[in-house]
Amino acid sequence: MADFQTNSHLFLSLIFAVSFCFSHIISATYDQEELQWLDDKDDEISMVQSRHSSLRSCDFSKGKWVYDQTYPLYDATCPYLSSSVTCQKNGRPDSDYEKWRWKPDGCSIPRFDALEFLGRMRRKRIMLVGDSIMRNQWESLVCLVQSVVPTARKTVIYNGPTMAFLALDFEMSIEFCWAPFLVELRREADSKRVLHLDLIEENAKYWRGVDTLVFDSAHWWTHSDKWSSWDFVMEGNNVYKNINAAVAYEKGLTTWAKWIDLNLDPRRTKVFFRSMSPRHNRENGWKCNNQKEPMKYFSRPHVPEQMVVLQKVLRNMEFPVYVQDITTLSAFRRDGHPSVYARASGEKNNQQLKDHNSDCSHWCLPGVPDTWNEMLNAML
Repeated sequence: MADFQTNSHLFLSLIFAVSFCFSHIISATYDQEELQWLDDKDDEISMVQSRHSSLRSCDFSKGKWVYDQTYPLYDATCPYLSSSVTCQKNGRPDSDYEKWRWKPDGCSIPRFDALEFLGRMRRKRIMLVGDSIMRNQWESLVCLVQSVVPTARKTVIYNGPTMAFLALDFEMSIEFCWAPFLVELRREADSKRVLHLDLIEENAKYWRGVDTLVFDSAHWWTHSDKWSSWDFVMEGNNVYKNINAAVAYEKGLTTWAKWIDLNLDPRRTKVFFRSMSPRHNRENGWKCNNQKEPMKYFSRPHVPEQMVVLQKVLRNMEFPVYVQDITTLSAFRRDGHPSVYARASGEKNNQQLKDHNSDCSHWCLPGVPDTWNEMLNAML
């Protein structure tokens, strides 16, 4: 295990060495795939309680949003933001959505201190693994940190489905790995997409040697027939055209759980699983367009099926995985999505776009994912 850890640090040192020599433009394929499911509809917004609360003195998931003029902690000029989440640049006329701070009941989340975070993460790697909403969170975390790092001492490098922000003076990296199912989705010779519920190594090979791993996987398992994420599902030699999404999700998560149990050492690596980010694009009043402030209560809260499955899988694991529950607090924030401002205002008159074309899944930045990262920082 000592040799393994030494190798991981040698690998990170190599990343920093070669970062001076090359830079790649990441393929737009992932972004195109990410956008395909934005019109998909989800279950009612959920209220979920997390387990593994030993890392904190009170439950961060219970509380309220309070208006705070000292926020946001950065602005939309952060060079690492995707254009689809820079809502101010895309013509959104209001900015109050940037100024809400989450206040848990009976405690507080420390304000994010970039230098303190970098100091604690010196010579370490943190990787966020999942779908485009995890990419949303990665961009937030990089923007929270990058302003205190001199321009010449920071860079982003790309390697297959991963990207890494490097703070060279601290020899640390904040990385993102595109793996929306965690298990492998392959495109076969006939262009059919096959989801392999029992294969994971092609994705997991990028997770080895990382000090802190943060996972999410939920939305791509819930796509409707219109935006189906696969053509066939395979498990061993068995091929399924139609399979219950919850059954497939449990099988896929179980493959992930076995890999974590067999390949990671809890003395070396911390593992978090971030709960499902809520969508606000149902026809029953959960629309996000023209919303200006957080909701104050829920009329029909419930626990989503994906969270029930996740908890079942985690209970059977030996490795201590910590659930970061962001579902409830984010469910209040239907004002925080790009809505019709996910595209530059010069392309079309955003106000004339139909609401069902709004992005009510991802989040404007600065915005709600900054709170997720303040919570993550506190848990670390």
